[in-house]
Amino acid sequence: MPSRSPFAPLLLVGIALSTIPPSRAVDAAAVPSLGLPAARFVAASEAETALGRALFFDRRLSFNGTMSCSMCHVPEQGFASTASRTALGIEGRSLPRNAPTLLNVGWLTRLFHDGRENSLANQAWAPLLHPLEMANPSAGYVLEKIAATPEYGPLFVAAYGDATPSMSRVGTALEAFERSLVAAGSRFDRWFYGAQADALTPQEQAGFRLFTGKARCSSCHLVGKGGTLFTDERYHATGASLRDPDSGAHPVRLAADTATEITDVELAAFVSPTATDLGRFEITLAPEDRFAFRTPGLRNVERTAPYMHDGSLPTLEAVVGFYNAGGGRVPNKSVLIGPLELTAREQAELALFLRTLTSPAVETLPAQVRRTDP
Repeated sequence: MPSRSPFAPLLLVGIALSTIPPSRAVDAAAVPSLGLPAARFVAASEAETALGRALFFDRRLSFNGTMSCSMCHVPEQGFASTASRTALGIEGRSLPRNAPTLLNVGWLTRLFHDGRENSLANQAWAPLLHPLEMANPSAGYVLEKIAATPEYGPLFVAAYGDATPSMSRVGTALEAFERSLVAAGSRFDRWFYGAQADALTPQEQAGFRLFTGKARCSSCHLVGKGGTLFTDERYHATGASLRDPDSGAHPVRLAADTATEITDVELAAFVSPTATDLGRFEITLAPEDRFAFRTPGLRNVERTAPYMHDGSLPTLEAVVGFYNAGGGRVPNKSVLIGPLELTAREQAELALFLRTLTSPAVETLPAQVRRTDP
C-alpha cells in the first residue's frame, strides 16, 4: 500500500466551516440521501426489490431452515449484528468476523472486510453457500428449494417475466433490495451539506474539527464536497486483529451492553485457539496486506457496535481510545496510524461528533422492510 504522511493536507475536505451560510431548514426525511455521493447504479424496479426483500428474510433458504440474511444483518440493529462481537451462523456457530452494516451498501465498490468481492449480486451467494452461515451444499440446491416454494413464482414473474429462478436473478434481486437501504440525511449532513448551522452543537462541531485535524480520522474516512461514505475503500493494518500479547486476557461480549474478560487458561479449557486473521493478505498474498482490512464507512456508526472487523471494541469511546493510543501491535501497521495525544475532552468531543452521523432512516427502515415478512 503506498504510504502517505499522516501530516499531509487532508484530502477532499473542501468546505471551510467559515463558509457555511446561516441556518435554513432541511427536511432529512424528504432527502434521505442528503450527504451521499451520486449513486453509481440505476434504481431497480419495485418488483425486483420486493423479490429481494422476500429472499432476504426467508429462513427456508438455509440448509436447515433456520437462518436468513436478516439474522446477521438485523434491521433493528442498523442492518448489522450488535448482540455479539462476531455474527452467529447456522446452529449457533460463531463466525470469524463482525457483520458489517448494509445501510448505504449500494455505494460501496468493494465488499467484505477483506474486499474480496466487487458485486452485491455475487456477494449475496457467499453466505448462502458458506458452511458456517447458511450451509447450503450448492447453488443448485438453493434454486431447487426456491422453485419448489409456491409464493416465489409470482414474485419472479413480476420481476423477470417468468417464474424460473437462477443464480443471476437471485443475486440481482438481493442486490436490488440491499441498494434500497439508504440512510443518510443525518444531523451532520444537514449541517455540512444542508447549511443548517444549528444542526450540530458547539461540542459536536469541535469534534468534527478534530476529525479532520488533530485526530487525522479523515485521512482514511474521507469527507468530500459532493457527499461522502466516510471511507477511502482502501486497506489498512491498524492492529485491531491482534490483542496485546502481554495482557493474557480476552474480552468477551455477553450482550449488547455487557462484557467480561477471561484469561488464556480459562479460554483453553473450552475452545481451541483460533487462527490469526490475516485480512486482505488472504486475498492478494501480498506481504504488505498482512493484517489489513477495508476502511469501513462511518455513517450510522452509533448504531452498529461492536466495532472493527473482529468486534473487539465495544463502544465508540473504546474506538477513539484505541486510535488515540496509536492502534494495536501489528507488523506493517499503516503509516497513517500513530499516537494522537488527544485530551479526555477532545476524545469525548470526537465521540460526540461520530454520533451525529446517524440517519433518521435508521428508525423508520426496519418497519418499512418488515411490512410483509414471511
